[in-house]
Amino acid sequence: MAKYIMLQGTSSHVGKSIIATALCRIFFQERRRVVPFKAQNMALNSYVTKDGKEMGRAQVAQAEAAGMDPQADMNPVLLKPTGDCCSQVIIDGRSVGNMSAKDYHKGYSLTAFSAAKSALARLDKEFEVIVIEGAGSPAEINLKEHDIVNMRVAKYAKSPVLLIADIDRGGSLAALVGTLDLLDETERALVKGLVINKFRGDETLLAPAVRFLEQKTGKPVLGIIPFIDHLGIDDEDSVSLEEKKGDVRSAALKLAVIQVPKISNFTDFDSLAQEPDVSLYYVNQIDELGQPDLILLPGSKNTMEDMIWLNKSGLGKAIAEHVTMGRPVVGICGGYQMLGGEICDPDHTESSLSRVNGLGLLSLTTTFAKEKMTSQVMAICTELPFLGQIITDNTLQGYEIHMGHTVCNNAEERHPIAVTKHVGNICRDISSTARADGLVWGTYIHGIFDNNNFRRAILNCLRLKKGMEPRSLSRDFSAEKQKNYDRLADVVRTHLDMKALRQIMERGIV
Repeated sequence: MAKYIMLQGTSSHVGKSIIATALCRIFFQERRRVVPFKAQNMALNSYVTKDGKEMGRAQVAQAEAAGMDPQADMNPVLLKPTGDCCSQVIIDGRSVGNMSAKDYHKGYSLTAFSAAKSALARLDKEFEVIVIEGAGSPAEINLKEHDIVNMRVAKYAKSPVLLIADIDRGGSLAALVGTLDLLDETERALVKGLVINKFRGDETLLAPAVRFLEQKTGKPVLGIIPFIDHLGIDDEDSVSLEEKKGDVRSAALKLAVIQVPKISNFTDFDSLAQEPDVSLYYVNQIDELGQPDLILLPGSKNTMEDMIWLNKSGLGKAIAEHVTMGRPVVGICGGYQMLGGEICDPDHTESSLSRVNGLGLLSLTTTFAKEKMTSQVMAICTELPFLGQIITDNTLQGYEIHMGHTVCNNAEERHPIAVTKHVGNICRDISSTARADGLVWGTYIHGIFDNNNFRRAILNCLRLKKGMEPRSLSRDFSAEKQKNYDRLADVVRTHLDMKALRQIMERGIV
């Protein structure tokens, strides 16, 4: 039987995911069979496993830190918001349809919990240590009755809990005390320690606060984790984009990502952001766009409504003008669909709308279907025209997640990126389209920029366009991520009382 530890927070975005990632790495470094688990995730950032199942990105990072391939049992319930008060519900890696928040929480959530229990039981048989992550706060009174990700999980798994607060946003002492006060007696008993996260400055200055917390709550403060800048680990949700919007350093190349309201899989661009000659920034207002060297259109969970927003915001017109001025635009998945001329949803799979016009920069028609395509892929790039250069790469890897079928209506447009192998569901759609002049291209393949040589080839084309010398490949994105996991583990191991944590895990909830 596995040993458990669960991380819950005083609110969303306090660092539960990152500390869970750190613990996965620490136990992996100790050669223990460790696995992450989150019963239910709500996020637009998702990933496809080797067997074609969909799961949240946070548990993917945690699995990587634990030295293993991601699997859907790590995140058996995934909610992907499609519009106001509505989400696509994914159970055990497969979509079971769209539900309103009321229908899900009042009726289906406890059914979904049975999938979470089954997944946890399978993991318990295989692993020594299970690091469980909660969601939001366990003290949301209006949600507790139907909660399947916080205290219900802790009680079921008989797992001790660490409660985490983010001191960087202020009010962390009140948040810890208030959260504990709102829990019932049995829930408070499960909390075995407190953690203060994202601290900046001299830790000794917090000594009075630590004494107060321990006396007030009767719970030990197990750690004060410092703020870690430029962590380089995948973010779980779009909350973190607000932090990235101002992160525009001076660099040779400026890349703008259009932050559509239902942006998904923005981690597609993290590898670009880590390149030393790149300044990558997110834009949701026309006055923020400036004159980037490249515009990137990301994936979307509601492509049609995001397309309407793009035109209403003026950014659609600005993108067209950007291309007219001889500057390129690239679309990934939903962004690829938006580059086309028409997006149709006759069965209202994604939206209440039946049809919208795209940007018209590629001659594509996309029609949504009820069946979702989810697959890891291997692909080749043959003669992609880009800014007067030709890019080839025979070793591309990535994954596809989409419900649209796309056809090209112009024989002069090219399809330079072709999938050679699907692992999961088979897709018969074209995977990419490019204009002959190379200023506009798109693909369904997520993670395409994580391919080191392809990423550098794209950036070198931009450099040549600006009269700069090309650069040789300087970073291996996968290797850099592994170093970042090690750095994170070192910081958390130094600032968290690991001896006390191990004792808590050994004792369990008694």
